[in-house]
Amino acid sequence: MSTMPDVPVSPFTAIDSHAHVFSRGLSLAAERRYAPAYDAPLGDYLAQLHGHGFSHGVLVQPSFLGTDNGYLLSALRAAPGQLRGVVMLERGVQREALEQMAGQGVRGVRLNLMGQALPDFADAQWQTLLERIGEQGWHLELHREVQDLPALVRALRPFGLDIVIDHFGRPDARRGLGQPGFAELLTLGGEGKVWVKVSGVYRLEGTPQENLHFARQALAALAAHYGAERLMWGSDWPHTQHEQAVSFTTAVEQFDALGCSAELRRALLVDTARALFRFD
Repeated sequence: MSTMPDVPVSPFTAIDSHAHVFSRGLSLAAERRYAPAYDAPLGDYLAQLHGHGFSHGVLVQPSFLGTDNGYLLSALRAAPGQLRGVVMLERGVQREALEQMAGQGVRGVRLNLMGQALPDFADAQWQTLLERIGEQGWHLELHREVQDLPALVRALRPFGLDIVIDHFGRPDARRGLGQPGFAELLTLGGEGKVWVKVSGVYRLEGTPQENLHFARQALAALAAHYGAERLMWGSDWPHTQHEQAVSFTTAVEQFDALGCSAELRRALLVDTARALFRFD
């Protein structure tokens, strides 16, 4: 079994910045692209962390559960020092609810916009929500195809939020670094308010060889524009919609194949996520 060596920060051996936990028995969102036929409980996830040499993890609310974050919050309460959370929210959520979530380890809010209409952040309800997210010092995590990300980030600038981009920005590996949106995504690194999760190599739309080739190029470009301190790695466990072909071990092997320097590897696996999710 592959492990994550060469990260001698104790007790922070490595942080997985993107994973999910859920159960088939939970209520599913009315609008969803996927429904699991299996359970991904906290115990299984913690076993994956331990088995691969990770000390900490970040749980992200899966889109098929919508804004019912109860299962995620219970997991955070079960391992408070080891985990942090990223939730999904109704726009009318009250400040008191956010404060309670913060006390349980929530550090961000996810907007999974895959297959969704783009939001109008000028809407009063959006403005109230974004302001309340900012009050907590949380970041906003965007999951959307790369061609739409630069405009979304620009629309969010007035709110002063930290922005996290999921899965390399969901580019298409077959279209290379010059595809619409990716070059502009690189330029956002100079703003200092945007982070990128180097995760989900297998979600890059190409063959495994095409995906790995693109991921190597993309990581080098992202490191040059963002700096190592704005990049982090995540397993994306349990790899929804790719469960038959991908495992935690597969994700680790794909990361190893990127050939990171020791400095970049340390940032991707420990330093960036430790600071952004405020583990200390």
